Amino acid sequence: MVSDPVIPGSTSLRGASSSCRTPPAVSRGRRFAHHLGGVLALVLGSAFASWSGSSAPLLAAPTTGSIRAVEPGSSLPSGQLVRRSLAADSSQHYLVYIPESGGRGASVFVTTHGVSRNFEEHATLFAPYAEKYGVVLVAPSFTADGNAGYQRLEGADQILEAIVAEVGLLTGATTAKFFMFGFSGGAQFTHRYTMVHPDRVSGAVVGAAGWYTFPDSATAYPYGMGPGEGRDRLKLEPARFLQVPITVIVGGADTGSKNLRQNPELDRQQGKTRLERAQRWTAAMRRAAETRGVEPRVTCVLVPGIGHSFRQFMEEGQLGDRTFGALFGRPRSTKPRPDEVDHNAARTGSR
Repeated sequence: MVSDPVIPGSTSLRGASSSCRTPPAVSRGRRFAHHLGGVLALVLGSAFASWSGSSAPLLAAPTTGSIRAVEPGSSLPSGQLVRRSLAADSSQHYLVYIPESGGRGASVFVTTHGVSRNFEEHATLFAPYAEKYGVVLVAPSFTADGNAGYQRLEGADQILEAIVAEVGLLTGATTAKFFMFGFSGGAQFTHRYTMVHPDRVSGAVVGAAGWYTFPDSATAYPYGMGPGEGRDRLKLEPARFLQVPITVIVGGADTGSKNLRQNPELDRQQGKTRLERAQRWTAAMRRAAETRGVEPRVTCVLVPGIGHSFRQFMEEGQLGDRTFGALFGRPRSTKPRPDEVDHNAARTGSR
């Protein structure tokens, strides 16, 4: 994971204080141009496909002019979003995108939805970035009936393990470790998965989680690491999970209470808004690292004017750039501008 993402209009996150850092505002024109570029990249460079026992595109790319079916057992097409059913459990679905450069040896990026179950939206909006960065994208679908407690890892971590293993076999992608993103409920899943399975995660971006598991053994799980419902099978070792680079991203206008868990105990511990809770968890994780003599690897960025909306964050808050920049740095084909060289060198020396 790259500690200092190269994002137009943002500031370095390394060495940030316990609260979220606020990047400079991005002009409305730049936001629109960025969104338009992402949409065009998706329309021209990828198609949306479905798999249920077999693989078949839902939306063919304009250049093909027709829908191309892929038989079971065939290799997955590149440059298309493909819906698959997990071989070990046909009720469990996910989307996968293989870049045109192919999947063999590529990194895997997992994006996890919130309670709206908008995994198709996640995959569609992130697919242009997967293509640009040459990574295999995976978007699991955790259904309300079958995976109600996915945010708290109630079996969902094992489902993700099976999905990632299957994607590795199908694509040749590197799956020993992978990169993670989650928004809202998906951010809950992402940070808890990272804390429980740190050896599997190269880096994570946590987007506007509703609430968190704090690195506090005196507080019962899932609010802390102490004994609590569902805690027995989970291995939480701060010395391990504090080594994983995590970027917390939250909108400055994410102060509403819709779909936000609230109770006196939780509000006292974490705050009353997603913004306040992101700040407190970041501070707690950094203190836990410092107490153990470990370099803090959790940073936080606040993006002004963004509420609790994944689509708004992608279209207006540069969430795609921020996420892939934090995890992967520059795209493979991008070279630094001459006026950036010294700035980048200075940042590298400050890590």
